[in-house]
Amino acid sequence: MKTSTRLLSTTVRAFLLLTVLLGVIYPLVIFGVGRIMPAKADGSYIKDSSGQVVGSSLIAQAVTEPGYFVPRPSAAGDDGYDAMSSSASNLSPFDPEYQALVEQRRAEIAQRENVSPDKVPVDAVTASGSGLDPQISRAYAELQIPRVARESGLDRATVEQLVNDNEQSAFNGSTHGTPVNVVTLNVDIANAKAGAQN
Repeated sequence: MKTSTRLLSTTVRAFLLLTVLLGVIYPLVIFGVGRIMPAKADGSYIKDSSGQVVGSSLIAQAVTEPGYFVPRPSAAGDDGYDAMSSSASNLSPFDPEYQALVEQRRAEIAQRENVSPDKVPVDAVTASGSGLDPQISRAYAELQIPRVARESGLDRATVEQLVNDNEQSAFNGSTHGTPVNVVTLNVDIANAKAGAQN
């Protein structure tokens, strides 16, 4: 009987202790740490020049207007870039359908950027694992600079500087150069266009 009472007492005390530690103290500590870096903890939102939230620096967006940098392709959702349907295509690199899609993308990008297809970097024609990665390679960014400068009305030097400003040197990079955050870059392009019009 004493053993059962002692076991019950130990169980109740352990339950109460763990409830306080894991149900109260731990969440408060995590919340406090998040307040040290509120921008990152709250979703890394980015705002335009008027202070309006236009997206997150962590999630790529479809680009439908001329004068902006185009992100990597996306297989997330029916139309791509759907944060609620983050996924890859699940097709093998050797799948004939996938290879045909890559070649189609290569031809479209070469035509859009007015370059030969062999100049199109691999990240321009392949989606990331999540379909939402906001980075493009430096090579893909440089490929788009002439078109963006022409369509946006900004001079090329300004566009090149904005690309430099949005490089993410902490990222490991690739053979195609240091990654560039295309989402923050496009916000900077929009702000530069708005500034040039004022």
